[in-house]
Amino acid sequence: MAHQPTTVHRRDYSAPDYLVDHVALHFDLHQEQTTVHARLELRRNDSDNAQPQPLRLNGIELELLGLALDGVPLTQEDYRLDAESLTIERVPSQCTLEVITRIRPQENMRLEGLYRSGAMFCTQCEAQGFRRITFFLDRPDVMARFTTTIEADRDRYPVLLSNGNQVAQGQAAGNRHWVRWEDPFPKPSYLFALVAGDLACHEDRHVTASGRTVRLRIFTERENLDKTEHAMACLQAAMRWDEATYDLECDLNDYMIVAVGDFNMGAMENKGLNIFNTQYILARPETATDSDYEDILAVVGHEYFHNWTGNRVTLRDWFQLSLKEGLTVFREQQFTAAMGAAAVKRIQEVRGLRAAQFPEDAGPMAHSVRPDKYVEINNFYTATVYMKGAEVIRMYHSLLGQEGFCQGLALYLQRHDGQAVTCRDFLMAMAEANGIDLEQFGLWYSQAGTPCLEVHDEYEPGSGRYTLHIRQHTPATPGQPHKQPLHIPVIVGLLNAEGHDLPLRLENETQAITTGSRVLELRHERETFRFLDIPQRPIPSLLRGFSAPVKLDYAYTEDQLAFLFGHDSDEFNRWEAGQQLSARILLRWVNEGRGSIPERFRTAFRRTLCDTETDPALLAEALALPSENFLAEQMKVIDVEGIHIAREAMRCNLAEHLSEELRARYALCVEQGNKTENTAAAAGYRRLKNAVLGYLATLQNSTELQRCLDQYATADNMTDALAALALLVDSNASEAEASLADFYRRWQHEPLVVDKWLRVQALSSRSDTLARVIQLTAHPAFDIRNPNKVRSLLGAFAQGNPACFHDVSGAGYTFLADRVLELDGINPQVAARLVTPLSRWGRHDPRRSSCMHQQLERIYAQEGLSKDVYEIVARSLDRAVE
Repeated sequence: MAHQPTTVHRRDYSAPDYLVDHVALHFDLHQEQTTVHARLELRRNDSDNAQPQPLRLNGIELELLGLALDGVPLTQEDYRLDAESLTIERVPSQCTLEVITRIRPQENMRLEGLYRSGAMFCTQCEAQGFRRITFFLDRPDVMARFTTTIEADRDRYPVLLSNGNQVAQGQAAGNRHWVRWEDPFPKPSYLFALVAGDLACHEDRHVTASGRTVRLRIFTERENLDKTEHAMACLQAAMRWDEATYDLECDLNDYMIVAVGDFNMGAMENKGLNIFNTQYILARPETATDSDYEDILAVVGHEYFHNWTGNRVTLRDWFQLSLKEGLTVFREQQFTAAMGAAAVKRIQEVRGLRAAQFPEDAGPMAHSVRPDKYVEINNFYTATVYMKGAEVIRMYHSLLGQEGFCQGLALYLQRHDGQAVTCRDFLMAMAEANGIDLEQFGLWYSQAGTPCLEVHDEYEPGSGRYTLHIRQHTPATPGQPHKQPLHIPVIVGLLNAEGHDLPLRLENETQAITTGSRVLELRHERETFRFLDIPQRPIPSLLRGFSAPVKLDYAYTEDQLAFLFGHDSDEFNRWEAGQQLSARILLRWVNEGRGSIPERFRTAFRRTLCDTETDPALLAEALALPSENFLAEQMKVIDVEGIHIAREAMRCNLAEHLSEELRARYALCVEQGNKTENTAAAAGYRRLKNAVLGYLATLQNSTELQRCLDQYATADNMTDALAALALLVDSNASEAEASLADFYRRWQHEPLVVDKWLRVQALSSRSDTLARVIQLTAHPAFDIRNPNKVRSLLGAFAQGNPACFHDVSGAGYTFLADRVLELDGINPQVAARLVTPLSRWGRHDPRRSSCMHQQLERIYAQEGLSKDVYEIVARSLDRAVE
């Protein structure tokens, strides 16, 4: 780097010197360039009685064509222009500023601001994309009413959309037309949206609980219109759920969604005009998997819920990002749990948290839920802000209950409607609505790292007293060597020898709680909880439902884990016991050499496999072994080969010993599961069937190969076809290449299906996978400018295929670094996310560690490195970014 980029600190926040009451925008869209005319009604923010300050507007890569203040044109002597801002020294306390800029959306590969995706224009303004459209006070605490006029060629762009209500339209010279939109709600610039294109529309409606009719429209390219039914149903379900659960109605007459093929994120909650990655809108059984359907439900719900938790009440500054994202992820989780199997959803959430956020907390990128500093704000759209942020909100819910949580949320929205606020404002609303002290709980926002709970117990047979001793401690993280005790809800149950929950009565209580679970509140480093009237030594079921984002350290025996795996009434903890038991065996094999599978584990596995009463989706989760990445996190120095060999050996061993049961279960799933029905029950059978098929495929005989080939050939849904294809690609069978070629031939005109084709190959455990991935970067199906393609091929390989990516030669690291440097000149935001696997270099053996470190140094030395990549690499190398 020629120089170190500026670091922004939360402590330096100050209120804006000027506010914008109204902004009128006029976009003149052309193929080669776009002219933007902005008219800003400004007033000085004198609330702090400060001396009048110059007006500084943010702007990047803008060509300034004209500038006028209260109708008087300004000359170059009246303002200063640099690479990131426009500054006017003398501005009246109230004025109108007109700014004319020229931009070139067709050259915008960053996909921030206004850009082209295929044949359409679209925008992405969160976090700081609006400054790439026009000069503006581009910060979330400046909220204005927007009026937007869009003018474009009538044939190329018959559909012209922006936030709010359409108030006028007309024809212009030269086969052009215009549409004007007016948003009645003040909003920060990051929520601005514009779309122009030749789009088809799926229209429906929603009648709110109060009787208002809201028009719902999903826009997409014409060939994709038949893939929007599911997304529309999800939107309507989300609207009904928010009304029933939180009494929150849609406040708009029109609610629109547009599906875009080139998008850095999953979706964006722009007020009234959500812009979505096509991945989270388009689906039909032939082209989308059951996981795709579930993801669409979650993301459509998430963006709709933002209408209140993010739009009506927004952020004071970007350090408060989790205020909207953590809260809305939790609401999304509640919604999806209500729509399907709650326990399965919770397992998936925790698996994701442990795979992405726990490593983040334990590495050089550790930061608090409310970060204290950043170089590039796009780098803080992280697992900590989203996933751990949602767990913080869940802990409010565990402490307060649904009723208390609803009361707190209602007070928060009522008190701060139309405002830009902080995480503390949310905490205060929760505390005041419930009459409790949550000051200590606020440490969750400022303290990084994953807490560890060490639990010891005692039982006194004579008195029937059972005691839990719990100690909490949080490891040091960069910049935070010392940690304070947190306020942690720990939900526990106690099981008797028959596997039934015992009534729970704590010391000094007069009546036992008979529901089987209760919340213990930890506030100090060490706590003791004594239960009375326990007739026999119980087996504790700790941290039920994963009630806090912590690591649990309790000396369960393998017999106890097997018992919990078979009997715990808490479905999450039942799954967790199986995971911990299998992880313990696998890690023992890694450290001591492969042994035999204990009979108690094989028995528990067989019982789960043959269970016909439990939800098949939950059984599929229970049969899945811990991932290689999860096992790696349990080791001080990661043994990449040892983990892979041990895990594959266990899969083969189980398949060999339980082959008859596996074949019987596969046949039963085929018989019971409707192959094409898009229901939770049918999806559960498919999930279990394909989990079983995965074990059978490890036998690598002609019978099981033919079973995979038959499933691929006869599948009439993408879930089954893709599962079989993945197993074929993972094998050394000659038929694998023919199946891959057939899949591509059939689906090459469906971009989202081609993404799956790329991903299947990137995740293969074959020894030639890196060579294949390198070849695929030159394939017509791959485009490094498209984030979905990058994530499907490069991201899947580097993040989801540890055995191949971490090959001891270091070739995977060199390949990734090359692609990061290539991407940094195209889309720095995507490049920064791609480089993160290298940040964990310190956890590997010396040879791998040295290779990874060398590639980070190579990236760091690159001239002209973006702020996005610089920040990740510098922190990974422990270079100061103050």
